[in-house]
Amino acid sequence: MGEQLTLPDFDLAVGGGRRIRRSDLRGRRTVLYFYPKDDTPGCTLEGQEFTALRPQFEAAGVDVFGVSPDPPDSHERFTAKCQLGIPLISDPERRLIDALGLWVEKTRDGRSYMGVERSTFLIGPDLDVERAWRAVRPQGHAAEVLAAAGRAART
Repeated sequence: MGEQLTLPDFDLAVGGGRRIRRSDLRGRRTVLYFYPKDDTPGCTLEGQEFTALRPQFEAAGVDVFGVSPDPPDSHERFTAKCQLGIPLISDPERRLIDALGLWVEKTRDGRSYMGVERSTFLIGPDLDVERAWRAVRPQGHAAEVLAAAGRAART
């Protein structure tokens, strides 16, 4: 594997009017899954799969957060409508998204546009990225991340 990636510094809004900072993640394993947009089919499926596996992530000592450029009020509506149990981080200025190289050119129906590349990062207690999944498909992804997080916790 190449150069070790460290989670960049951030201070962003998370549900309930709270904020989360990079330093809040120190000392625990954390999954940050980045998704393009609230309340879209793939993003809903991914959020519901992470929600369903939340007890297993917690048992493995792993916190899970979703991250998108949507504002906090959009996250609150999405969480309520789709019964998500994962805290969602709002990154409208794309500070964390850009720092991780996730704002990319995408193509759909023959047109190009910029958007978030669906990606997930397993962050270690030292805030280094232990594993990165880029350009993932939502279905079954949460289970794959859980399996890797469980292996990482045992090593």
